[in-house]
Amino acid sequence: MPGSPNPDFPTTGPLIARFIEALDSAQPEAALAQPLSLSPGELQTLALEARQLGVPVESSGAGYALAAGTPTPAALRAEGFTGAYRYLAQVGSTQDEVRRWADDPHDPAPPGAAVLAETQLAGRGRRGRVWQPTPGQALTFSVLLPAEVLSPDSLPLLPLAAGVALREACLGRLPPGTAAPGLKWPNDLLAPDGRKLAGILLEAELRGGSVRRAVLGIGLNVTSAPPGAACLADLAPGYPLNRAALLASLLRSLDLWCRVPGSEVRQAWQAANVTLGRDVQVQAAGGLVQGRACALTEWGELQVLTPQGQTLTIGAGDVELVGALR
Repeated sequence: MPGSPNPDFPTTGPLIARFIEALDSAQPEAALAQPLSLSPGELQTLALEARQLGVPVESSGAGYALAAGTPTPAALRAEGFTGAYRYLAQVGSTQDEVRRWADDPHDPAPPGAAVLAETQLAGRGRRGRVWQPTPGQALTFSVLLPAEVLSPDSLPLLPLAAGVALREACLGRLPPGTAAPGLKWPNDLLAPDGRKLAGILLEAELRGGSVRRAVLGIGLNVTSAPPGAACLADLAPGYPLNRAALLASLLRSLDLWCRVPGSEVRQAWQAANVTLGRDVQVQAAGGLVQGRACALTEWGELQVLTPQGQTLTIGAGDVELVGALR
């Protein structure tokens, strides 16, 4: 086939990549079929395959188009984001795709590069849990963190910084007066009723006493959510949410907050958290810890006061809030 796919679109197949790239504006069937060397029937099959991969392709009398707000590179550029970015239809994991891009000997990902996929076959959260939001209605992406923000001491604070950035970007895209989501230690954004809106995953590669590389992943439910979870649309029913604009804001906010001094990150996180002062159960490496979450350490660790009066410091763990959110 003539031509080559735009490197911004390395999906499961170059033909689908070219099809997606052509849909930055509505295109009649004839205008799409000819450059792709497809018949009208083959084009319909291709559009169906793209939908099955999670790409929000719409069809009408005017032809084919991507749903408004689809976070393609062109859409992000229109929102003022100029960093390195790839939009994928379907991958195993965006975390793995970022690492693969970073290791490309011919075109390595620069610091701050981001990869988003509509569908992840092996998307994961903390402790290897499966993370599978609704394709075309969420933002699931990973970012290669710049080396200057990485050190063994700073790593525990990065998920907290990402949480602050995530909450800030979401609030910036919701109408004034919307009930604000809260941050749960160490890596969740919760709706006011306690349901999960988003999760954060930091994966770092250590070598000796230094951090070789770190990839930060975020999964945010925007207009739909799996059972038991929440989406941003729940916080402002009927309010239009543009995924491309939201992602551009998020990437800018992430870059800012990952560079902020740790004291400011802790202060901002504490102002928005729903963990401190609450009774919690923490599944830590040493077993289940129960008590009152009372403070953060300088490095972002959680301190829990047990019923026996002992203060335990927890560097990582899964937190369950005991009792309903108020």
